[in-house]
Amino acid sequence: MQLETERLILRKFEENDTERMFLLDSNPEVMKYIGIPPVNDIKESENIIKMIRQQYTDNGIGRLAVIEKESGLLIGWSGLKLLTQPINGYTHVYDLGYRFLPEFWGKGYAIESAKASLDFGFNELNADIIYAHAHSQNEGSNHILKKLGFEKTGEFTEPDGICFWYELVNTNYTSITKHE
Repeated sequence: MQLETERLILRKFEENDTERMFLLDSNPEVMKYIGIPPVNDIKESENIIKMIRQQYTDNGIGRLAVIEKESGLLIGWSGLKLLTQPINGYTHVYDLGYRFLPEFWGKGYAIESAKASLDFGFNELNADIIYAHAHSQNEGSNHILKKLGFEKTGEFTEPDGICFWYELVNTNYTSITKHE
């Protein structure tokens, strides 16, 4: 599976993505609102990629590596995954997520990649609702979710604080691929 936008390619993770994934996972700014500490061993990033690749096999979907077309670099990840462990009491639902290296923040990449994933979720997976969550203090992520049309429908507590729970219903989503 591969998705493409004007500036980005979203593709399945490959084993050779480990070094760039480690840059992401070991960055304290990136991991600030995730609820887990930054990784300090590249083997941990290798294992994360193996876990995501297993999700492709087990669930038919998982987060995708985001490649900036201009540089050819992996700049983060984005996309849908099937929740197999409960989050806020929900399982077996599609969850949108994204994470980018700080030097790529503020360029609209999270929204651009998320729109491609939402189009895929609603148009290809025929999802009725796609969910997302963000730490209450993560202003950037909460802003992005609202801009995408997600509606905050609840809150739940994680060990690192309160998270907001969001839902986007297919009928409330304006696809970027629909032509008028």
